[in-house]
Amino acid sequence: MSLDLLMQNILNPAIMMFFLGLLAALLKSPLEIPQPLPKFFSFYLLISIGLHGGYELSKSGITGNVLKVLLLAMLMAILVPIYAFFVLRIKFDVYNAAAIAATYGSISAVTFITAGNFLSTLGVNYGGYMVAAMTLMESPAIIIGLILVSLFAGKSLNDNSNGKTSRLNLKEVLNESLLNPSVYILIGTLAIGFITGEKGWKAMEPLFGNLFKGMLAFFLLDMGIVAGKRLAEIKKVGPFLVGFAIFLPVFNATVAIGLAKLFGLSKGDALMFTVLCASASYIAVPAAMRISIPEANPSLYVTPSLAVTFPFNISFGIPLYYTIINNIWG
Repeated sequence: MSLDLLMQNILNPAIMMFFLGLLAALLKSPLEIPQPLPKFFSFYLLISIGLHGGYELSKSGITGNVLKVLLLAMLMAILVPIYAFFVLRIKFDVYNAAAIAATYGSISAVTFITAGNFLSTLGVNYGGYMVAAMTLMESPAIIIGLILVSLFAGKSLNDNSNGKTSRLNLKEVLNESLLNPSVYILIGTLAIGFITGEKGWKAMEPLFGNLFKGMLAFFLLDMGIVAGKRLAEIKKVGPFLVGFAIFLPVFNATVAIGLAKLFGLSKGDALMFTVLCASASYIAVPAAMRISIPEANPSLYVTPSLAVTFPFNISFGIPLYYTIINNIWG
C-alpha cells in the first residue's frame, strides 16, 4: 500500500475529526455532540447519498451493468453471514454466532460514504447505482441470521406457541428489515433522486452537495467519541473476536475484488463494492438483533464492528483496498 495514499486518507479533515473524537474519549474529555444532532447528521448523510445516487442512476439508467452489480451485491449479502456464522461457531453459541454473523453480513453506510469521499479526493468516479447496491445489502443479513438461529437452535420462524408472537416471526423480521429508518430513507431518497433527475439534484445541491463534507466531519467526530467509549469493552470480546473483526473484512474485500475484476467493474465501482462487502453494521442490524435474538450479548456484536472494524476500514482499509484495485486494474 502506498504510504502517500494512506497518509492522504488519514490526513483528510473528516477522518482526522474521527480520531479527534476517539482521543477525546480516551482522555476522558467531557466532549459530546448533544442529542439529537448525531441522529440529524446520520439522516442528512443518508438523504444526501440517496438523492445523489438516484440522480446518478437516472443518468446511467437501469442497464445490464447495473443489474449485474446489484446481483453481485445481493450474492455477497447472503454468503457473508453464512460462512461467517460457521467460523464464529468455533468460539460462540448459535445465538451469538448468528448475531455477529448478521452484523458482518450487512454494511456500514458511513464507511461507504467515507469511501466515496476518498474517491472524490482522488478524482475517481463511481456509479450512482452503488447506492442501490448498498440499500439492497442492508437487510438480507438480518433474515439470514434469524434463519441460522431457526436451523441450528431449533426455533421456528413462525412459532406462535403459548398464544404469543415469537421473536423469530418472519413477518416481523421482514418489517424490521425493510422499514428500518436507514433503509427506508435510502430507498425513498434514491427513488426521489431518480424521478426528479438533474433538475431535482440541482435544486437540492446547495444543501445536500456543498455541505456534505462538513456534515461528514461532524458525524465522524461523534462516531469517534462513541467508538472511543467502546474501546474499553475490547477486553471483554477477546482476541479471537478482535482478530475476526479485522481478518474477516479483509477476506471479504479479497473476494469482492476478485468478483469485481471478474465481472468487469470500474475502479470506482470496484472500491465501493469492496468497501460494502468489507464493512459491518453497527446501527441497523444490532438494533434488529437486540429485538430478534435477545439471547445474544450486544457487546459481542456491537463492540467489534464499531470499535475495531469501522476505525480499521476508514483509516487503513479503504486505501489498502484501493491500492490493490489500482494495481490489478492498472
